[in-house]
Amino acid sequence: MGVNKLKLGLPKGSLQEATLALFRKAGWDFRIPSGRSYEPISDDAELEAVLLRPQEIPLYVQDGILDAGITGYDWVQDCNADVHHVLELHYSKQTRNPIRVVIAVHNDAPFQRLEDLQGKRIATEYVRLTERYLRERGVQAQVEFSWGACEVKVPHLVDAIVVNTETGSSLKAHNLRILEVILVSTTRLIANHQAWREPFKREKIESIALMLQGALNADRLVGLKMNVHESCLDAVLQVLPALRKPTLSPLSDKGWYAVETIIDESVARDLIPRLRKAGAEGLVEYPLNKVIP
Repeated sequence: MGVNKLKLGLPKGSLQEATLALFRKAGWDFRIPSGRSYEPISDDAELEAVLLRPQEIPLYVQDGILDAGITGYDWVQDCNADVHHVLELHYSKQTRNPIRVVIAVHNDAPFQRLEDLQGKRIATEYVRLTERYLRERGVQAQVEFSWGACEVKVPHLVDAIVVNTETGSSLKAHNLRILEVILVSTTRLIANHQAWREPFKREKIESIALMLQGALNADRLVGLKMNVHESCLDAVLQVLPALRKPTLSPLSDKGWYAVETIIDESVARDLIPRLRKAGAEGLVEYPLNKVIP
């Protein structure tokens, strides 16, 4: 009897390395053999993965060619794909921040409002999304597909562009400014509706979602443990934040406790000196792989 398989689409391109790293942390390792760059091999026999442009994944999932996939909410909206949204994943190619799909123009351009683009030329990869947005706002413009590098086309080839931006640095480097934000987008785990109704596939997708979220949770958290004498315990506990109440374990030395908790990594540098001052000893900060509440 053959092994049940889940067909999973993974994003190729700028999001690829961040996605594979997240899966690796969640427990799935994908190896890309030489000459088969679109067919990563998983260490999970129940997964059959393919690397595709994130723009393509929503429709392949909608049509059942893929059971599930990782893509951007922006591309789901651009395709107007009918899919089941399983999980919002707060990571992108550089940061954990969402991306913005924006209309941008040259800093020296006279355009101040979207309506100023009436009759103008706009270049974008988001043709359908842009056309819908303009139609809803009652603006008629010529929207043309661009294969990328939209920023270099303004202002000599087109009047405006619609692009995604994570930090805004590329827009600034090309002397562009944002006219309007069309959409705020995060990475999503999406599923085909029929696959979501099948017990094996749904359980597999839910397991992947749980472990991916656990890996993302762990990215911003660290474990912290220390030894504390009972005379200092109240002072230390007053300083200590926690995901849950700290774990206290008595040590073999009478009157001493091992204290262990989970904290946000961003507060560790200020917190540890305060804990030391409150009487904590033997402080150890350690990384986490997955945190599942």
